[in-house]
Amino acid sequence: MAKLYFYYSTMNAGKSTTLLQSSFNYRERGMDTLLLTAAFDDRFGKGKVTSRIGLSQEAELFHAEDNLFEVVTDYHFTTPINCVLVDEAQFLTQEQVWQLSDVCDSLNIPVLCYGIRTDFQGQLFTGSQWLLAWADVLEELKTICHCGSKANMVVRVDEHGEAVKDGTQVEIGGNDRYVSLCRRHFKDAYLKTA
Repeated sequence: MAKLYFYYSTMNAGKSTTLLQSSFNYRERGMDTLLLTAAFDDRFGKGKVTSRIGLSQEAELFHAEDNLFEVVTDYHFTTPINCVLVDEAQFLTQEQVWQLSDVCDSLNIPVLCYGIRTDFQGQLFTGSQWLLAWADVLEELKTICHCGSKANMVVRVDEHGEAVKDGTQVEIGGNDRYVSLCRRHFKDAYLKTA
């Protein structure tokens, strides 16, 4: 039986790099993969999964209104696939996480999701919440805070490097807008701006 996997972390832990390596491993063995990524994340161009170390691969875009079971089924009908890999999985809806579980259960295709667990306020993203609840396998990809401790939080910063406490949950950005911190330094950053 195929499984639903959720690989989660803060920023800069290598999620996209790991996803691309997994896709490469399948393709090296003559198996096809389908890569999906959030439509509104265009930092590196639309329709691409790109890692910070320079690796890149074309991907299909998903929107909040897409039925991912239908997307995968249609793709699989024309080009049989052996694995689905989802980048920016935190942006999935609850329904889409359920649809991806159907891909595993009905089509017997493993689904590997990669995403950030919590937002800049320490709240779960919707996609991450339901992946944590329904995935068969959960694995944390680790990165470190500036102090050397494991980073498990993300803080959004302004142009002066100060923590931003309010705003929309989703604001696309990279190292210029987000910093991965341990919980202690996440709290310190918020208290500093209180």
